[in-house]
Amino acid sequence: MPTISAAVHNQQGSHTVMLKTNQTEHRLVIPPKSSGSGSSANGGELLFLALATCYCNDIYREAAKQQIVVQRVEVEVSGEFGDAPGSVAQNITYRATVEAQASEAAILALMRHTDTVAEIQNTLRQGMSVTLVEAIALPIP
Repeated sequence: MPTISAAVHNQQGSHTVMLKTNQTEHRLVIPPKSSGSGSSANGGELLFLALATCYCNDIYREAAKQQIVVQRVEVEVSGEFGDAPGSVAQNITYRATVEAQASEAAILALMRHTDTVAEIQNTLRQGMSVTLVEAIALPIP
């Protein structure tokens, strides 16, 4: 079972994103906000990117099992968040286009199957607890 982590280090004018699966680590370039502190990408955008990325990668994984050669995958995820702090996402939908060396029926079957095994989609569909396990406060004198 892979261990996955993500970390953000942010301060005025600097934003670093580090991703890690097991021992493989890489950085994702997301600039800081042009004014103020924080990331130029918001959490909702990154959540939807996680859904799109998961489905895209899983199409290739599941296609390989079926010996289907995929040429292109496009995934677009959209949804809404309320205006109040703490609002949850609503109406999350996604559209996908897959171009592959297979019949239309086989590609559609692959896409529907992949929707049932996409881990991020399934995590959100079933719900998952998220727990703050440590909070470290560093007062500036």
